[in-house]
Amino acid sequence: MPELPEVEVVRRGLASHAAGRSIDKVTVLHPRPVRTHPIGPEAFAVELTGRRIDDIRRRGKFTWLALGDDALVVHLGMSGQFRINRPGDELPRNTRVLFDLDDGFQLRFVDQRMFGGLDLRAGAADDPVPHIALDPFDPAFDVRAVAARLRTRRTGVKRALLDQSLISGIGNIYADEALWRARIHYDLPATDLGPRKAVELLDASRTVMDEALRQGGTSFDSLYVNVNGESGYFSRGLEAYGREGEPCRRCGTAIVRRSFMNRSSYLCPRCQRAPKGRP
Repeated sequence: MPELPEVEVVRRGLASHAAGRSIDKVTVLHPRPVRTHPIGPEAFAVELTGRRIDDIRRRGKFTWLALGDDALVVHLGMSGQFRINRPGDELPRNTRVLFDLDDGFQLRFVDQRMFGGLDLRAGAADDPVPHIALDPFDPAFDVRAVAARLRTRRTGVKRALLDQSLISGIGNIYADEALWRARIHYDLPATDLGPRKAVELLDASRTVMDEALRQGGTSFDSLYVNVNGESGYFSRGLEAYGREGEPCRRCGTAIVRRSFMNRSSYLCPRCQRAPKGRP
């Protein structure tokens, strides 16, 4: 699933192509991405036609198009992506919704697995996702205050990092990378973190996501690309995630993979010692 850097890359791509444009026509090719619209896909298309895209905003893994006072909230899910094309260009497979813009270009929402969605929320342009915490790139993000809350969570530190009500934008990849950089085992109880170590971990998460952002995000396959179809290259800079059996670039010990919440955690067993009583 795209995490903060990948969603921010998409936001920037949308901002450069769609901000300030008006929507001349909307075509819903499959109803599932607009399943939350109360009246159905036809009404969704009608309500968006003629609207001006004032801005493209983001918090955590959510982005939204500000349409006056309203917001078109976008969640990419596992495989959602936007593409910018001319209307006559061949449609990518799994294209679900088309937005014809007033400059002659077409914004296309493509989603293979269809876990993503487009949700029009009235009067919510400023804050359509109030249940989502600030992310480390938000100017109002207070790293020490978040670190203090992190240390109160009675759960493993990685579970706390993935809690979008505490800190948004971090997913499985960047949690593993931040934990590797901070030399913290994913199963360490969050209550065992000292104040400085908690801040170090949050700083590491911001640093690694900033590095990923500058390289276009992390792409393992064609399910994540920018609006121009380009992939990100940060997968080449990963230190832990996906590197099972490869040497730790810090100490040379082989990176291991452990089962975690129906997915995987990657870590160096020497640099990231398991807490006492844990395997």
